[in-house]
Amino acid sequence: MNYWLIKSEPDEYSYQDLAAEADAGRWTGVRNYAARNHLRGMKKGDLALFYHSRKGLEVVGICEAVKEAYPDPTAEKGDWSAVDFKAIKPLKKPVPLSDIKAEPSLQEMPLVRIGRLSVMPVTKEEFEKVLEMGETKHP
Repeated sequence: MNYWLIKSEPDEYSYQDLAAEADAGRWTGVRNYAARNHLRGMKKGDLALFYHSRKGLEVVGICEAVKEAYPDPTAEKGDWSAVDFKAIKPLKKPVPLSDIKAEPSLQEMPLVRIGRLSVMPVTKEEFEKVLEMGETKHP
């Protein structure tokens, strides 16, 4: 199993929006090659931290990839991909970016080093540390 972090602006598509989806939500609209390649690396069953960007700047939930990469139906041109996710559970306590940056064991996390990327891998240890900081048990 691999672990990921996906980012979305809560005004556009929040964790609550994903949780409200009947079966799963489509992760579409990624237009960065590195992020697209990360989407293509995801496997069914992989877990991801859901991060609210711009407003909030915090990890708020856990989701699971339920459909592997396929052509993004929102792309008018180009070779872009989408992945379907389902919400697993919200964190009991959202974990702000400031706390992540202050945690010594998370200094190599892509969220700290490459902040603008919308889809990024995280290690199992980083994933579990963020859950611990969010007072949430592993699903």
